Amino acid sequence: MEEPILFISLILEKLGLPIPAPMPPTGHFWDATQILAPHVTYTFLVMLILILAPKLTMGKIEMIPGKGQNFWEAVVEGIEGFMAENMGREGARMMFPMLATFALYILVANMMGLMPGFISPTSNLNITLACTLIIFVTTHILGLKFHGVGYIKHFLGPIPWLIPLMLPIEVISHLARILSLSIRLFGNIMAKETLLGILFMLAGAYFAPLPILCLGVLVSVVQSLVFVLLSILYFSAAMEHAH
Repeated sequence: MEEPILFISLILEKLGLPIPAPMPPTGHFWDATQILAPHVTYTFLVMLILILAPKLTMGKIEMIPGKGQNFWEAVVEGIEGFMAENMGREGARMMFPMLATFALYILVANMMGLMPGFISPTSNLNITLACTLIIFVTTHILGLKFHGVGYIKHFLGPIPWLIPLMLPIEVISHLARILSLSIRLFGNIMAKETLLGILFMLAGAYFAPLPILCLGVLVSVVQSLVFVLLSILYFSAAMEHAH
């Protein structure tokens, strides 16, 4: 859902740049209004926040850490520890940059929609589908890296005569991950923003949206955790030996 007045749209208007429209006036996919569409511009805003926040709160790394450095060290150690519990220390260190980026990006993107005038980029299916495709492709790259051509054994089942049955089932189940990851995240965040928008319009002055805002924080954290956890499980399954 998109609020009637968007923070980014006001900035674009002040800069004399085109304001995104529901459909491009020229009908071309690469129209400027689509490049500056809300889900894209708010993605850039999330990226900017994730770049500037550590620099502003931490500064240089010190032997005796300050409050900012303590916070980011706790975040990094927490994410790495969570990954190590589910995919081993070696796999966690290898995949940490990607999965930590996804965790922080999705969390900040989910939370952003809780502020009036902002939307969550993850409430748009294009964003969640793009994140999911990265995970999907990386899963099979890891499988080929660790097992070579033998990675195909993951799709054949334990007994040769079951191959005609297991192969299509495994292929469909892997393709279903794309729908599972992308639509779960998109649907939950879209529902959160739709409900908040309705409550703000009907009873915004009477604090009626407050319970949903609190629930929205919980949903944002849980959906970020679920996306990363499922990604870890997919990576682990691709790297382990088929039985």
